[in-house]
Amino acid sequence: MESIIILIFVIGYLSITLEHPLKLDKTVPALIMAALIWAVLAIGFQSGWFDVINTEEEAFNFLKGGEHAQEGFHGTLLHHLGKTAEILIFLIGAMTIVEIIDLHRGFEVLKGAVKTKSKRRLLWIIGILAFFLSAIIDNLTATIVLVTLLRKLIHERDTRIWYAAMVIIAANAGGAWSPIGDVTTTMLWIANKVSAAGLMEFVVIPSIVCFVVPFFIASYMKPFRGNIQVDAQEDKVAEKLLSSRTMLFLGLGMIVSVPVFKTLTHLPPYMGMMLALGVVWLVSEYIHPEEDFSKERRHLYSAHKALSRIEISSILFFLGILMAVAGLESLVYGVVNGEEVGTLRYLAEVLQGAIPNQDVVIMLLGVLSAIIDNVPLVAASIGMYDSPMDSVLWHFIAYSAGTGGSMLIIGSAAGVAAMGMERIDFIWYLKKIAWLAFIGFAAGAAVFLFIERVLFHHV
Repeated sequence: MESIIILIFVIGYLSITLEHPLKLDKTVPALIMAALIWAVLAIGFQSGWFDVINTEEEAFNFLKGGEHAQEGFHGTLLHHLGKTAEILIFLIGAMTIVEIIDLHRGFEVLKGAVKTKSKRRLLWIIGILAFFLSAIIDNLTATIVLVTLLRKLIHERDTRIWYAAMVIIAANAGGAWSPIGDVTTTMLWIANKVSAAGLMEFVVIPSIVCFVVPFFIASYMKPFRGNIQVDAQEDKVAEKLLSSRTMLFLGLGMIVSVPVFKTLTHLPPYMGMMLALGVVWLVSEYIHPEEDFSKERRHLYSAHKALSRIEISSILFFLGILMAVAGLESLVYGVVNGEEVGTLRYLAEVLQGAIPNQDVVIMLLGVLSAIIDNVPLVAASIGMYDSPMDSVLWHFIAYSAGTGGSMLIIGSAAGVAAMGMERIDFIWYLKKIAWLAFIGFAAGAAVFLFIERVLFHHV
């Protein structure tokens, strides 16, 4: 029976990885996979074919435990659903705030910061914006905002796709050192594997290296030499609203306040995000975006419209994949040191035996995240390892999973977004950009290991 659950996961995982050739939204296999894994888990548990283990490493056997074991099974399911819901509520709040800012054209304010005609200088300005913006509003949203900005600044598509491709590298590097910059770092943060301060302290310098090295090399490449005509007058009519600047700084400020809220109250991050969304929503109800603002036009800037623009399929994908991984984590698969352990913990022990150097395993995870989705990879690693909070392991996983996806255009949400918006060819990116992303990833990883292992002697 255990092999059936593993097979369901493998087939589902392959379907997610091959979503483009299959022309199938990855949400579909994620939801089906999660439901089937828990269904087989429930049937097998009640039939006594296998045991279930909870997060406290307590194993339950239905034939031996009866009603107590049944309660243990349902408690395990509810625990995993609760942990998954924490991530989903956090993401819904953050996405809604970003959409409210966008409705008020807050990101148009950024366009005023770009006034150069130098291709090289423009590359660095866009890169720095992507790096820091992604740390605040997440790498996917930052990429969408900056590719939209590039469309208004650069009219030649052949030139623009080079900048869009470099934005992917900068955005993924920027998201890796922030607890709200990438879904995977958010997962690690909410699971209490990393703290906001610890993540920033140990991952920010490697992330900067991962961003700066490829950009330094690219700035001497032919596509970024010479000057470009930046049309700063275009879209002057649609450029700003009275509320643009206010909503931009309020929205970004409230998102940044979430880690502070968590530190002060010791409450889960989703509580802070609920407060942040409430404040931004409140202000959006009363602020006047236009001179002649009427009740008829209020719906154009309302939070209700922002909610309708959220990509719910992404939320459902996270629900499916996280619950599927939770099912694997709950299935007792083997015995380690005389104790029954779940599938993921057992896999960690097997990996440790095959590749004793944990740093190599995590670097391989980074490379793998370019090929397959990094969300299930990180979700699996959370179940595989029981290292303490802010250990080297979790910081390195945050860095590797966050930045490794830049090596292929389909390896990250930011890459897929840029690919769709600018119709960037997979092979073109592989030939022109992948090597830059790999050099950045490797350089950042080397700096990370030097800081952790040599300077601080962390184990």
